[in-house]
Amino acid sequence: MAKLRVGVVSPEREIWSGEADMVIAKTVDGEIGIMPQHAPVLGVLVEGGVLRVKREGEGDLVAAVHGGFISVAENEVSVLAEVAELGSEVDVAAARDALDRAQASIEANQEDADASIEAKRARARLRAAGEEV
Repeated sequence: MAKLRVGVVSPEREIWSGEADMVIAKTVDGEIGIMPQHAPVLGVLVEGGVLRVKREGEGDLVAAVHGGFISVAENEVSVLAEVAELGSEVDVAAARDALDRAQASIEANQEDADASIEAKRARARLRAAGEEV
């Protein structure tokens, strides 16, 4: 069966690259699943989304992805994230602390946009690490 060539990068570094059977990402238009032979597409990734890369014979690769783009063409998937972090790299205690701080700020000021973004990012990091949110 055909495979996808997948690359996940952020401005700081290459997060991951390799072959996959399927990629699932959340875009501003909804969740998208990409398999080999997918039609070309360009999507805008949501803030605080989780990217899942399914690989035969291996566990899923999961990453917290905060904004950016996903591009699909000729069995190649490029994820160009503003910020991204593999679930295996997440400091769970720090993510929970960030979520608690953000929620406290939101409770104090419902219109705190920065706290809302921080809460989305912390939740995504925790989901990527396999934690309940």
